[in-house]
Amino acid sequence: MKIATWNVNSIKARLGHVLSWLTTAAPDVLLLQEIKCQTGDFPTAPFLDIGYSAAVLGQKAYNGVAILSRHAIEDRRTGLPGGDHDEQARYIEATLAGVRVASIYLPNGNPVDSEKFDYKLAWMERLRRHAETLLEGDEMVVLGGDYNVCPTDLDVCDPAAFAGDALCRPQSRAAFRALLHLGLTDAFRARHPDEPRRYSFWDYQNRAWPLDQGLRIDHLLLSANAADRLGRCDIDRAPRGLEKASDHVPVWCEIDA
Repeated sequence: MKIATWNVNSIKARLGHVLSWLTTAAPDVLLLQEIKCQTGDFPTAPFLDIGYSAAVLGQKAYNGVAILSRHAIEDRRTGLPGGDHDEQARYIEATLAGVRVASIYLPNGNPVDSEKFDYKLAWMERLRRHAETLLEGDEMVVLGGDYNVCPTDLDVCDPAAFAGDALCRPQSRAAFRALLHLGLTDAFRARHPDEPRRYSFWDYQNRAWPLDQGLRIDHLLLSANAADRLGRCDIDRAPRGLEKASDHVPVWCEIDA
């Protein structure tokens, strides 16, 4: 099973890019973030035409997550548990051919001296608690998405410049490690443990893309039984060079499911 994650930064603006990538890369599952449309406005039909069904949790103009799958989408859950009054569309999960997957759009958290950083850390603690519950079962689990966290300085183009950013703050990194300590594996680092300058995001500003000044903030975290079956894993930079590209690119891995 080939599983990919991609923050598309508006599904309507990037629909052609996504359809083209699905056709050429042919993942079994694509986890989407920042679809930026309401659930009922998601363009389901073009994906059905090429063999992908969709589970969607949308929100007008902001956030939004989805799962595209060649397999039947079963036992859907929308919204991360523990936030009864949280209206932000950031989490959706389902079972696909026996694998439990989630599409995650974790809060950015900037500026760090605001309630946005507190919300990020609280959201990450909710995610840790829920992941712990998911890992109690026998299902393989893949938690993929835009985590808005650079796990280490190896994942940042300029560690000194980003030291105060919510994506690199010690609290954010500690919360990410807490997920790994549950027994989750960062699929990319499992296959590329020390490889530098491998990024999944380049800002639109300051010529970040042509200068290759990026960040690795999009991750696929695997349960132990999924990590045991991990094959190839990589980051596909090509879509970032397209006209009107998303500022993120797909990250994918293969699991012998």
